Amino acid sequence: MKQDQLGQLLLVGVPGTELDAETAALFRTVQPGGYILFGRNITSAPQLRKLIDDLRDLSAIEPIITIDQEGGRVSRLRLIGQEPPNAQQLREKGDVDLVRQHGQITGRLLRLFGFNLDLAPVLDISFDDEADNSLRGRCYGRTVQEVNRLAGAFNDGLREQGIASCGKHFPGYSAAEVDAHHDLPRIARSREELEREELAVFRHFAGRVDSMMICHGWYPCFDERKVPASLSPHLVKQLLGEDVGFAGLVMTDDLDMGAIYNEYGLPETIRLAMTAGNDLAMICHRIDALGEARKTLAALPAATLERAGQSVARFKAGLSAPDKFSEDAFRRIDEEIWALRVAVLGAERAVERSAEDGKRSPVETY
Repeated sequence: MKQDQLGQLLLVGVPGTELDAETAALFRTVQPGGYILFGRNITSAPQLRKLIDDLRDLSAIEPIITIDQEGGRVSRLRLIGQEPPNAQQLREKGDVDLVRQHGQITGRLLRLFGFNLDLAPVLDISFDDEADNSLRGRCYGRTVQEVNRLAGAFNDGLREQGIASCGKHFPGYSAAEVDAHHDLPRIARSREELEREELAVFRHFAGRVDSMMICHGWYPCFDERKVPASLSPHLVKQLLGEDVGFAGLVMTDDLDMGAIYNEYGLPETIRLAMTAGNDLAMICHRIDALGEARKTLAALPAATLERAGQSVARFKAGLSAPDKFSEDAFRRIDEEIWALRVAVLGAERAVERSAEDGKRSPVETY
């Protein structure tokens, strides 16, 4: 892999709502493989499209432009429009056609702004809808079959519109008892339990999603030593790649989350993430450390870099170009989101925000 292309293995956050000269110069030098946007980057529809166009203009190679647009509280674009129903609300409604419609609307909305990847669907099974592990409201099912059916409908609808999908959070995060945004959770599941439930879902989606996100959870049944799945060759290279047989793009969850940040320095994190088998290392906050991250990548074995670089290039070859933007087009899609919300929740409940809204948990405030 050429030295001037090492940045292609980084998926990075953006500091604000527009590119200042210093950030633009950094991105132009590092040439990240992709950008992930959050609520901090969004003030209006025209502003968002301009920011994304500016990021593209800085990129010598077409960048991945991604966001978490799931539904409910994990819908960054609700800051400028309607809030789509979340996965649990769609599950409780029980209409698979509405779930597929949600995927289709989401796909058209993202194409309009210039995104080409949605970090969705969540493939975790809900063992407890009230669990305080960041997944509340985000799971499409309580059984393997329910997740396969409903998350599959969203995934199909999304991809039909030219937006790539991402299954998360491999190898199954629902049994976590703490939020990885703060600390590393220990997932006390046996290999047999994981195979019967969580891994059954990920196997089903191995040929159906375009990318997979590896979570920050410790699975003692795979690693006796305390190590996050996102940094574990046993979980990424062996389980996901060799056993499950997933051949698409593999990325870490945000390496700036407490589960990683509190345990590892950035150079060690990058080294472990890439040697574990990830193709993209996600850095959402430490933008000023991108130079250090690229320097760390430069010291890795050529075979590791080549493998990851080829995976990123294959993924990018399938990306769709953005649609032409207009505020009228955005308003029309936003009206469709409102109609979907009413269809799922009913007119009275549709005007209410989620019960979680207002708590501003880390999963929605990045």
